[in-house]
Amino acid sequence: MNVDTDRAAAAKNSSPFLTTGQAAFYVGLSPRTLERMRWGSTGPRFRRHGRYVRYHIVDLEEWSAEHEERTSRHRAKDAHSKSQHEVDARD
Repeated sequence: MNVDTDRAAAAKNSSPFLTTGQAAFYVGLSPRTLERMRWGSTGPRFRRHGRYVRYHIVDLEEWSAEHEERTSRHRAKDAHSKSQHEVDARD
């Protein structure tokens, strides 16, 4: 093999870009869920490399961190506070 081919193969093996299936596995979702999120603009950032969709590991980690929740109790409390605030605003 020549040097360029070896270098390209090494870069491919250590690429930070993941396919939809790999990215879904990385964040613990199904590939179909990740596709739906992409179509609905609610998922992690992605890139198109030609006709291929790729996710960068850093983008997946940032997206995951943005969706971090402490507990479901915290989530319910925020929802209750929000609904109470909407009631107060109507009065």
